[in-house]
Amino acid sequence: MVMRRRDVLAGLVGAAAGAPAPARAAGPAIYRRGNGADPETLDPHKTSTVAEATILLDLYEGLSTYGPDGALVPGAAAGWTTSADGLTWTFALRPDGRWSNGDPVVAEDFVHGFRRMLDPATGAKYASVLAPIRNAEAVNRGAMPVGAVGVAAPDPLTVVITLEQPTPYFVELMTHQASTPVHRPSLARHGEAFSRPGNLVSNGAYLLKDFSPNDRITAVRNPHYREAGRVAIPQVEYIPTPDLAAAVRRFAAGEIDSLDDLPADQVRALKGRFGERVVLNPALGVLALMVNVRKRPLDDVRVRRALSLALDREFLAEAVWGETMLPAYSLTPAGLDNALPPPVMPGRDLSPLEREDAAIALLRETGYGPGGKPLAVELRYNITDNNRNTMVAIADMWRPLNVATSFAATDAKTHFAYLRDGGPFDLARMSWIADYADPQNFLFLVESGNDGFNSGRYANPAYDALMRDAARETDLAARARILYRAEEVFLADLPWIPLLHYRHKHLIGPRLRGFTPNLRGVSPTRWLSLAP
Repeated sequence: MVMRRRDVLAGLVGAAAGAPAPARAAGPAIYRRGNGADPETLDPHKTSTVAEATILLDLYEGLSTYGPDGALVPGAAAGWTTSADGLTWTFALRPDGRWSNGDPVVAEDFVHGFRRMLDPATGAKYASVLAPIRNAEAVNRGAMPVGAVGVAAPDPLTVVITLEQPTPYFVELMTHQASTPVHRPSLARHGEAFSRPGNLVSNGAYLLKDFSPNDRITAVRNPHYREAGRVAIPQVEYIPTPDLAAAVRRFAAGEIDSLDDLPADQVRALKGRFGERVVLNPALGVLALMVNVRKRPLDDVRVRRALSLALDREFLAEAVWGETMLPAYSLTPAGLDNALPPPVMPGRDLSPLEREDAAIALLRETGYGPGGKPLAVELRYNITDNNRNTMVAIADMWRPLNVATSFAATDAKTHFAYLRDGGPFDLARMSWIADYADPQNFLFLVESGNDGFNSGRYANPAYDALMRDAARETDLAARARILYRAEEVFLADLPWIPLLHYRHKHLIGPRLRGFTPNLRGVSPTRWLSLAP
């Protein structure tokens, strides 16, 4: 299931917005950034979309943040230390940290932000990001008071956070908008209106100047930011681009300097037109077929392996998805933090014909396949052109195995609700965009009891034991080896059949300098510049 994405909001906003307004002429000092959709809110503790996160990454700075290449670097904190048991994190704030009105950024601003995020009265959609913090989940469900959250400010420049269990990726969680501080006087003065232009006081490289719905959001350089002198772009305009085809036309006309998404069916044509200005790079996402491992004959791992072996992932990535995806032979993508290179499923080194022969041999062992019983399976998916074409292609790849494939297609909301509610199925489209670059954020999906995602009800005690061991391990190298073994178990069992890994899709204009493709897909404006 794709979580944390712009999909539903972008559709609603795009329908309401109509055709985009013509862009105003902009001087060379204004960066016009295509940004998906208008935000529903700029309250950092109530946001949930990528377009909102892009803006907030410029307006606010967490305890950690992203460097120009997407790597984790110190943010409002100059550094941090971790206790030997991995449960206590101590962040030392920068003494020169300032809010956009000149007030000092102090530890209590972060403590208040964490408590507000987890207060059930806030209704935060991303409260789960802070789940590793001690008592966070209990506070968020109303079982404990907000003061019980494991965060403290022993002095104005020190934030101490206590966790429920070791969390090696915790530093990345501190970059998220869920972890932003709050300018308490502004919140007290303006209440829920504190995030509007003229009211919003932020601690990032930019401050909010204007919000013109369906046109643009304007931010200007924060003169009180600790490194304001090194922020090259004085003004950025975030332009909603819900209609990607129209956004490409505006880019071609010079009205937009960059796009962070492209129409997949046009990528090849765009590469021919714009050349190296089209930038495709790996992303933190996987597309897979989830298998109902409790249903015969799909409960037989030989059947699952045969279905997987028969798939030509290169064809799906190149012909169906127009090179906007990558073939996936593992659940986790390469390049994650705190990880070994992922293991790959058996058969990666075989040609498509050799894989097909191996698949037929496996099915014949189970009584199915050519000359045996036909294997009837239903593919359930949410309707898009690419999804439909993918499922039709998969059915065609399975035909030589004597597999008779039927389809059940619904809209995305119905599809994912059906799976979450335990509806019966054979195989179902499943996709996941990770919230942090750690293998745990993929591997936890198929732990037993994780019914929100593990709709196929996969349960392997050995797999669960490895995941528990990894959660307790504080040595990062040892943890990486444990998670590697867990993924080997996953690939042997194939409760999900990985198909493709996602790619980021960008168009970068000739004026923009400093853009660096990265797995996380982040590019804070503070690291960019504009050519004359």
